[in-house]
Amino acid sequence: MRRRLPHPLRRFRLPAVLLLLVITYGISGYTVIEHWNLLDAFYMTIITISTVGYMEIHPLSNAGEIFTSTLIVVGVGTMLYGFGVFAETLTDNSFIIYRRERQLERSLNQLRDHFIICGYGRIGTQIVAEFEEHHIPYAVIDQTDEALVRLRNEDRLHVEGDASSEEILKLAGIERARGLISAVDSDERAVYIILAARALKPNLYLISRAGRPESIRRLELAGANRVISPYQMAGHRMAELAVRPALVDVLDTLHHGMAEIVVEEMLVKQGMAAVGKTVDEAGLLSPNAAKLLAIRRRDGTLHVNPGPGLRLEEGDLLIALGSEDQLFASAAMLK
Repeated sequence: MRRRLPHPLRRFRLPAVLLLLVITYGISGYTVIEHWNLLDAFYMTIITISTVGYMEIHPLSNAGEIFTSTLIVVGVGTMLYGFGVFAETLTDNSFIIYRRERQLERSLNQLRDHFIICGYGRIGTQIVAEFEEHHIPYAVIDQTDEALVRLRNEDRLHVEGDASSEEILKLAGIERARGLISAVDSDERAVYIILAARALKPNLYLISRAGRPESIRRLELAGANRVISPYQMAGHRMAELAVRPALVDVLDTLHHGMAEIVVEEMLVKQGMAAVGKTVDEAGLLSPNAAKLLAIRRRDGTLHVNPGPGLRLEEGDLLIALGSEDQLFASAAMLK
């Protein structure tokens, strides 16, 4: 979706005004020159500008014939202009595009707790594929022609425009968003996007791609919570595959849920029963619960293999390993 499109019927405002002026001109002329009543003058004007070929309802004087000639020229020209606007509207599918944009706008307005993905290049496309697989709501922002064509063909929720624009970010529902991912290929643009997003929603979770290592610090200063260097990640993964290929395969299987045992995150929110309780008191060490691997505090402190006496706090992020039933059981214990 781009900035709000005008309704296609607005194109007909000028032809409608011109037609009204022509009708008024015709009625006034026949009333003044031929002294006809308003109904006869109106009827004569309509059959004249529509060129239906009916005979005059009353004989015309010489002045009336001259006036009718001018009315034909002006009226037919106005009618042709109106038909031209109508044909253009049908040719460029304005009504279909407008309806599609309105449906897209309604879908964007219904988004809650979603991610905003800035940039639909190779990285942005992969992010969308992952979100689709895990049914995570999202909206994409891009302004390049190639990306917009793909977004429309794939029927993705998107906003057309510059992701560093506050107006565009608001159209993507940044006030209701869970997080924003900057996947643009320019580090300078990424800085502006992060700054704009942080200004609009100070507590928003921000992730950014960094093309150059020296840009990582700049993006962190701009407000990014996480900065990812694709080249560093690729190098790290290739090294891990070379040294510990089996471990990488196992972790991938767990992460992508391709086995009965998976790794998931659980957030301790305000009002949950587990707030203020120890890990043991919350029941998270129960045989029916998932294995608690780590707890990350709101300030970033990480407790790996937490003990039974560790007390849970609001904002804690729990990393757990287990089957689907065990994970559901752990989530129920938190509530």
